[in-house]
This record gives sequence, structure tokens and C-alpha cells, in this order.
Amino acid sequence: MSATTHAVGLQGPKRRVVFVTLYEIIAIIVSSLLFMAIGQGAGASGVMAVVASALAIAWNVTFNALFERWEARQRVKGRSVLRRVVHAMGFEGGLALVLIPLMAWWFGVSLWQATVMEAGLLLFFLVYTYAFNWAFDRVFGLPASAQAVPAAAPAGVVVGAP
Repeated sequence: MSATTHAVGLQGPKRRVVFVTLYEIIAIIVSSLLFMAIGQGAGASGVMAVVASALAIAWNVTFNALFERWEARQRVKGRSVLRRVVHAMGFEGGLALVLIPLMAWWFGVSLWQATVMEAGLLLFFLVYTYAFNWAFDRVFGLPASAQAVPAAAPAGVVVGAP
């Protein structure tokens, strides 16, 4: 039997859809407010937040599928602080590589200015990504890739019996 058979909590494609939807709704709202706070117009901020969100969704699906494939092969199960930090940094770092040139073009600023803008967003989103993933796992359970597979009970033993 596979680990998915024994996994508890929200799993598979449904988990990814719920995760991405909740994460990005909050991200669009906060990104728009952050862009406006640094002097960008409301319309341009909202459009950039939605475009960045669409890119983030595509990256999220790709990155998390790769991360969970790697995670499933690890001997140590669970999500330690180090594993969560690496996950957040990998996700945000990959996204920044796309967003910096896009923000420079959209807002009509230099790559340096876009990098500074992204740095501010990155600081927020590193914390947000870590906290959101932790909270999501607490509410919906760990993904199968991070759950320990329970050992099979010896013949004749009923698991959970007094």
C-alpha cells in the first residue's frame, strides 16, 4: 500500500486547490495594499497583484509537486523548521526571478528599484508563506509526503483495540 492510502487529512488535488485558493486570495489583497503603500496607483497595483498571483499559482503547483516528490523520498518524515524554511525560500526565490523584471516593466522602474520593491514583498511573503503553510497543515493535516506510514500490525492484532 502507498503512503497516500494511510494519509489523514486533506490530500491530493483537492488539497492543492484549497491551498492555492486561500493563499492567493490573501496574497492579492496584501500585495495590492503593499504596492499602493509604496506609491503605486490602485489600478496598476491591483493588476500587478492579480498577474503576480496567476504566475504564483503556476509556480506554486509546479514547485509544490516537485517539493513533495522530493519530500516523499526523504527518510525523515514531517516538516521541521529547516524544511519549512527551505520550502519557503525555494518558492519565493523562484517567483522573484520572474516578478522582478515584470514589475520593472509594469511600473516603469529600473531593475534595481523593482528588486528593492521585491525585497520588501519578499520579506513579507517569506514570513507569510511559512506561517500560511504551518497554519494550513495544522488545520488540514500534513500532506501524505510528510506523514509517516504506520507500521503494519502483526497478524491477529487489531490496531486500536484495548
